[in-house]
Amino acid sequence: MKAFCFSVFPAAASLLLAASGLGQAVDPSPSVAFEWFEYTGHDSVFETPLPPGSFRNPVLAGFYPDPSICRVGEDYYLVNSSFSYFPGVPIFHSRDLVHWEQIGHVLDRPSQLKLDGLGVSRGIFAPALRYHDGLFYMVTTLVDGGGNFYVTARNPAGPWSDPIWLPEVDGIDPSFFFDDDGKAYLINNGPPPDQRPLYEGHRAIWIQEFDLKTQKLVGPRSIIVNGGADLSKRPIWIEGPHLFRRNHDYYLIAAEGGTSENHSEVVFRSHSVNGPYVPASQNPILTQRSLPDDRAHPVTSTGHADFVTTPDGAWWAVFLGCRPYSGQHYNTGRETFMLPVTWTEDGPVILPPDQPVPIIVTAPRLGTASAESIPHSGNFNWRDEFDGRSLKPVWNFLRTPHESGFSLTDKPGALTLHARADSLRENANPAFIGHRQQHANFTVSTALYAPTSEGVSAGLVAFQNETHHYFIGVRKQAAKAEIFLERIGSAKPEIIAHQTLDFKSEIVLKLETKNGRISFSYSTSPDKWEVLRADEDATLLSTKTAGGFVGTYIGLHARLEP
Repeated sequence: MKAFCFSVFPAAASLLLAASGLGQAVDPSPSVAFEWFEYTGHDSVFETPLPPGSFRNPVLAGFYPDPSICRVGEDYYLVNSSFSYFPGVPIFHSRDLVHWEQIGHVLDRPSQLKLDGLGVSRGIFAPALRYHDGLFYMVTTLVDGGGNFYVTARNPAGPWSDPIWLPEVDGIDPSFFFDDDGKAYLINNGPPPDQRPLYEGHRAIWIQEFDLKTQKLVGPRSIIVNGGADLSKRPIWIEGPHLFRRNHDYYLIAAEGGTSENHSEVVFRSHSVNGPYVPASQNPILTQRSLPDDRAHPVTSTGHADFVTTPDGAWWAVFLGCRPYSGQHYNTGRETFMLPVTWTEDGPVILPPDQPVPIIVTAPRLGTASAESIPHSGNFNWRDEFDGRSLKPVWNFLRTPHESGFSLTDKPGALTLHARADSLRENANPAFIGHRQQHANFTVSTALYAPTSEGVSAGLVAFQNETHHYFIGVRKQAAKAEIFLERIGSAKPEIIAHQTLDFKSEIVLKLETKNGRISFSYSTSPDKWEVLRADEDATLLSTKTAGGFVGTYIGLHARLEP
């Protein structure tokens, strides 16, 4: 473990490492070095001992929404939406469906993903991952940034191709289906018939053939589901479609009801790939909307599922869900859960509507557990000493970086951020590197050295979006150092606490949440904490308060003051 020491120094030539695809660049702005970052989860729901042969939901805690999964032999791969964070589309590998190791990102080069000017809840929606004849396909939508496209790779860890755009696809959530007869199809959420919605949220599922030789869409596009499982009930936002074949029938699963508490998963069956598709009488096959709000450890908003089969013929579903800590407040975003699929005469069922999503589930028996150097489920402690050659894949930037903004080599064993004037309140590319909040109750801390130049501040950010975040920072004020807490939840930032102290080189910042409250502390000597502000409102960082589709990030941030 590192000693309690760190440094700040003028920026030199810095390297934005290979993961982002950027080369070496000289940045003249002041720099701040962070020596380490430590994260610990404290959720009570995870304190129950895990019985042998079981796993905990969610399998990917924190902001890992819209999971899509595929199997190749005995290996499983999973991707998630990333919205306006870069690199885009995290990709995971597992051998047992329980332990997941992130092997990188699908979109890890600026040439693949341009997020300039996009709000944090725009960008990459609902990727779908499939494998066919030696090639991996990931197809997705870049919302407000060009529309639908796909990329391919021989190795799921990359490199992946540059985007191949699909301008003829109007809508979101595309997904490939490779049929047993050698043909392939693309399905997606699109407009209703004749572009005439009958009500707000009226959408349709479309299908079109995909020519594997030319790697292009061919032939007519047609609607296979109009509105949802029952058009007379005015279902909204049919989306996230995936197509499967079992025995002689085709099964289409899709999300319905919007992404909030009424979210659900429904299924349709057809004898022909082009339909007609008949909704199952047991729909929805997954939802939590009818359960009481006061149930213990609720999981809400379930839907957007994808299926995978194991070598022994068992079916499993991954899907998104939310874990509110108070009412409908959750800061962890939409997370990835997993449950077995049961087949009936009417089709697949993930969970009857009157049953809550279980936190502890009997695990599939698939042999050797996967390697997992960074935990993603249950309560855990994780510390990054920044002593590697590249950033761990759990870190993200806000939007696409077009120049070097950090270094792991300027000061070996530390993360150096080059301060920028770009603000977290703008749709820009601030000096920010973030890690997902993965628990309702958690503690995070980091060590840095107070900036020695006035006009520079650095510290920890709890970031939900451009209009909802907290920043505990350090800055120079004459011969003193000032610790301050900035809250952004209204029209302009507010400094709600500050403390001036004799200039100290050694400063550790900490934030912790418990029962919907968030507290901020600092230390200038080991194990001696001073509270800057206690029991602030953590619901400011919840999706219900802030809006949008993302979860909270805990970020390291350096900025040039206005």
